[in-house]
Amino acid sequence: MIVVAEVECMLYDTHSLKDKRSVLKKIMNKLSKDFNIAITELDFHDLWQRTKFGIVTISTSYTHAEQVIQEVLKNMDNFPELECTITQVERI
Repeated sequence: MIVVAEVECMLYDTHSLKDKRSVLKKIMNKLSKDFNIAITELDFHDLWQRTKFGIVTISTSYTHAEQVIQEVLKNMDNFPELECTITQVERI
């Protein structure tokens, strides 16, 4: 069972694309390591205060996969440099 989330976010403390890449790398590495998920930047590559993450997890049950995604989304709120604005979760 596969669950995918797309999360649009604002980054208020970045002042260049280099700052953005540094912050995103830190966030993506932490989430990937802590939750065993795949995560990447999907959109807004040229905007330094906006991003869109793609997050995916695979499990033997939809319930477990959705729980993992919900924990990831909850954990994303703990990053002070990131504000999640639009979130879409989908089963595949």
